[in-house]
Amino acid sequence: MSSTHPDFAGVDAAAMTDAGMLRHFNDNRVEPTRLLNGAFLAVDSGRGTCRCSFEIVPAFCHSQGRIAQGGFLTGMVDIAMAHAAIAKGRFACAVPTLELKISFMEAVGPGTVFAEGRVLRWGGSVGFLDGDLRDADGKLIVHATCTVKIVRPKEPVIPSVARDL
Repeated sequence: MSSTHPDFAGVDAAAMTDAGMLRHFNDNRVEPTRLLNGAFLAVDSGRGTCRCSFEIVPAFCHSQGRIAQGGFLTGMVDIAMAHAAIAKGRFACAVPTLELKISFMEAVGPGTVFAEGRVLRWGGSVGFLDGDLRDADGKLIVHATCTVKIVRPKEPVIPSVARDL
């Protein structure tokens, strides 16, 4: 089955294990994940979860390099949520964001942070996700919720049989 997601076109994950998905995510990191110094740590396609690590560098920070800018943190948790949904859909679906809400709980500076994305509800055409970003001590930095459109592959068109037999 071909994916409706352009980054996974041609990837058939129907029989892929979660370990195989994790390996694929890390071996084929898209540019935003690389730019945010991200790595995929765990994936559970059945539950629809993905865990990542990111390295915040001073270039991501304001206040003399001490506080990470919110847009970078948003990107980090968004990557974890999106990959949780991609895993849940077994790479077949694109999951464009319809709505994203971010709550910033604490400031964080340079260092390693961990993001976890979770699929809360996987419907016919809409999915509901949430995610957290935590520092190395486990302190909650960001909480996010997200609504995505589930773009599934189209069923192949089978020509109709002659009706006048």
